[in-house]
Amino acid sequence: MTRPISRRAALAGLGLAAASAGCLGRTENIAGRDPHSQLTLEINATPADGDPNGIRIARQLEEHLTAVGIDVRLNTVGQTDLWRKVLVNQNFDLYVGQFVETEPFDSDALYGLTHSQFVAEPGWQNPFGLTEMPVDDLLERQRRAAGSDRSDAVDALQETVCDLQPFSVVAFPDALTAVQGARFEGWTQDRQPVSVTGLLGLDAVPDADAAGDGGSDGGNATGDDGNATADGGNATSSATASGADADGETGTALRLVTTDDRITENWNPIAAEYRRYGTFTGLLYDPLVRTDGESTVPWLAADWERPGANTVDVALRDARWHDGEPVTASDVAFTYRFLRDTSLGSVETSVPTPRFRGRSSLVEDERVLDDSTVRLTVPDVNETVAARALRVPILPEHVWSDRTDAATIGGFEFDFETTEAVVTNNPEPVGSGPLRFVEATAGESVVFERNPDHFLVRPAPDADAESSGETTDPRAGVPPRYHGKPAFDRLRVEVLPSDISAVESVVEGLADATVSNLGPQSVPRIGGSDDARLVNGRSAAFYHVGYNVRRSPLSNPRFRAVIARLIDKSAVVDEAFDGYARAAASPLAASPDAVPDSLAWTDGTDPVHPFFDDEGSLDVEAARTALRDIGYRFDSEGRLLSRAQ
Repeated sequence: MTRPISRRAALAGLGLAAASAGCLGRTENIAGRDPHSQLTLEINATPADGDPNGIRIARQLEEHLTAVGIDVRLNTVGQTDLWRKVLVNQNFDLYVGQFVETEPFDSDALYGLTHSQFVAEPGWQNPFGLTEMPVDDLLERQRRAAGSDRSDAVDALQETVCDLQPFSVVAFPDALTAVQGARFEGWTQDRQPVSVTGLLGLDAVPDADAAGDGGSDGGNATGDDGNATADGGNATSSATASGADADGETGTALRLVTTDDRITENWNPIAAEYRRYGTFTGLLYDPLVRTDGESTVPWLAADWERPGANTVDVALRDARWHDGEPVTASDVAFTYRFLRDTSLGSVETSVPTPRFRGRSSLVEDERVLDDSTVRLTVPDVNETVAARALRVPILPEHVWSDRTDAATIGGFEFDFETTEAVVTNNPEPVGSGPLRFVEATAGESVVFERNPDHFLVRPAPDADAESSGETTDPRAGVPPRYHGKPAFDRLRVEVLPSDISAVESVVEGLADATVSNLGPQSVPRIGGSDDARLVNGRSAAFYHVGYNVRRSPLSNPRFRAVIARLIDKSAVVDEAFDGYARAAASPLAASPDAVPDSLAWTDGTDPVHPFFDDEGSLDVEAARTALRDIGYRFDSEGRLLSRAQ
């Protein structure tokens, strides 16, 4: 009998070995290239200094694939190069990564991720190349159904996707953030601590010792009544204004540290390979609506209504772009046209954005009714899906309309036309959000400042004005905890070489919080300070193994099912994540009520594709038997032959 591989043995090399950042060589179209040779697969992942968790999953899978006779090439590349390889060039066999939505998301997020209409497009829309009519039908059904009918469709959709395995959900990590509580409070585990709403929900600690910035009140942007100060949002008391942050600028700075340098180089909100969660571009660019917990709240939109089954009318707040130009309904209409085709018809075929297509594709047409009202044509979908269509970043027409020309850039292998809008770094970004860009040093740091013209910091009208009907509250409909925010004048993000050094920076009081994914080895270091603590928030950004189903043998769902059974999810959670994660089968597991019983993770075993387990070890012979059952053969040395030879 073939000797089993111990779980701990498979994970033992994940410490120092995981830190390797070297590329093992460029390999193209590896899977099944030679019909008479050993099957070779390439796994792409980021090194430990970029993501200490993902590489551990990749290492385990490498061990188990090798054990059953597959030749494995583990290719570690930077995060930008990984997403360029997977999302843009589509040149991969398997990859390990995270989904981009951090808050629990509606099932319609799977529309962009798996619908066959997006198979030829770059970006997060169907990067796997899945073309399955049953999936398409269920995606369409869940968009139009409501109530129990929609729940039934969503259950069937999850079961079908899990059966086909275009990607294998591994685990939902906890959002581990090291924070200093001396200067800001409100770091909470009921949402992502370092997210748009998480950062806007912070409050300055009264009379905090603002070490490093000289401000005595932490830059609190609000008065005693919770409203912005009467000067229109300058938001600093005399004590704060007299202080200086680490750069010598006046006002209080929120100081964050990260291992991901992409935000210091690129501020393009539609660039797939540069955006992980879009936290900072989300603070630069406002959407029409935001999610707040389980609620959808008006944001740049003052209100919206559905005058007909296929239309949504959106009324805008009084807002301005960071360059002082007014935000108008024309900008909103332009944004939806632009997301569908960034060339605006200037090239032969449309060039859609590589992000937000699942949402923006819902809008079939747009019409400006007046300067502050736009009518969007949306198909007859349920209210939840219609609201998702309003959650895209609104772009200034006078900036982005000049980026429609065809473009090329090194590192891309386009066999289709692209545009400057897709490849630009968007230097000196102009949005309408609560933060605006100040300066950056590539690979080192970026600085943003508070937008004093944003609606969040505008004071509510006084009683006399309100009673006369002459003015309205510029923040109407926005939850009160965001009024007068952000509670800091500047946001500085500094790049450090590892998650351990990032944690130490917080422990030593040099930073207020970490941004990057923290590995379990960095967590114990947080206890070295009285002020530093670990915030363990929830995350819907599930780790997964993605398969390029355009390539044989990964095009075979039965072969993908065998690979899925080589992933010991329980061991990954226990050993790689040190328990700071939850194993799962469904991509909707961040919302347990949305997962049918057939996919519930209840006894430590995957309910669809259980690990080949032999009392805590990989049962190599059982895995090989499963491969033989679907037509594969092994040579005399136990090597799996490609194309079932």
